[in-house]
Amino acid sequence: MKQYLDFAKLEAIDVAAFRSTKPFPHINPSGLLTDEGYEELRANMPDVSKFEKIFGYRRLGGQEPHNRYALEWTPDVDVPQPWEDFISELRSDRYRDAVARLMGGRKVEFRFHWHYTPNGCSVSPHVDSKREHGSQLFYFNTEDDWDPSWGGETLVLDDGGRLDFESAPGIEEFKSEAACNSLGNNSLIFERTDHAWHAVREIRCPEDRLRKIFIVVVSPNTLFWKVRDKVIGKKVKFY
Repeated sequence: MKQYLDFAKLEAIDVAAFRSTKPFPHINPSGLLTDEGYEELRANMPDVSKFEKIFGYRRLGGQEPHNRYALEWTPDVDVPQPWEDFISELRSDRYRDAVARLMGGRKVEFRFHWHYTPNGCSVSPHVDSKREHGSQLFYFNTEDDWDPSWGGETLVLDDGGRLDFESAPGIEEFKSEAACNSLGNNSLIFERTDHAWHAVREIRCPEDRLRKIFIVVVSPNTLFWKVRDKVIGKKVKFY
């Protein structure tokens, strides 16, 4: 069976260096997918017709909506076989242990989803839910189908420890920003903190193009969160 993840590169990431990175733990590595695996996944992206259109939903603290097409993976979702094989690797103990080690967790579980973002949409500055340890984003546009001038880079934002994560700041309010390499076989791994702000500026691309990413959401696999999810009626499944 084809291998998608380059486990040796993932496991070679220096944990101490990752966790000491400012303004919050993050790394933007290249080549965490094998070259062959990356091309196989890119050639078999799920069709947007399977996605839910998520537009106009206000976010925490009045943050601007993150308009996009989204597809959440479950065992019942019909996606091309290379993606099923890749997600099987992501659900392996080896990947689970590597991610838990980076994020300082003991036991973790995952959600998986695709986001396709069209022209005119953006990701407003935000911090992810307290329910999450962090995320790994895989980028699936290359210079063959995406002009860098169209935007789409994930921005790591530094608030200098000043902002409430339930607020709705503009990008201009941050102390600094750093654009991640978001084209080609690159990914972004980051740990969620109360100051782990990130965003994407408004995309300016042709109407027939989409910014395509795949996200692994990493969450603690603990009784506390399972009880809390039940109390608040959270129905999203973790794997």
